[in-house]
Amino acid sequence: MALGLNVPEPEETCSDEDCPFHGTLSVRGQILEGEVASTDMEKTVVVEREYDVTVPKYDRQMKRRSRVPAHAPECLALEVGDTVRIAETRPLSKTKSHVVVETVADDVTDGGDN
Repeated sequence: MALGLNVPEPEETCSDEDCPFHGTLSVRGQILEGEVASTDMEKTVVVEREYDVTVPKYDRQMKRRSRVPAHAPECLALEVGDTVRIAETRPLSKTKSHVVVETVADDVTDGGDN
């Protein structure tokens, strides 16, 4: 199924009705990237994004973070610390209106403290 995004379809299949790949959920709007902060809920993950805000009074940057609840399809195995890409959908619950569409591969280089 074509999402309209350039994302590979997961190898695993699922029977989740709210899966954008194997169900009927359509995606539209924002596409955000962040780190999975919590997987404590069923079918839901909390994705944390960190961004900088300019404080004009002090001419400095201030770090802010936002936490976005997103639906986690069964076909994606998500763990805390994974970097994921989420897409906006119709409201799935009171707080959820995003779904995880892919896990972003981190190119981690060893930046040791030498």
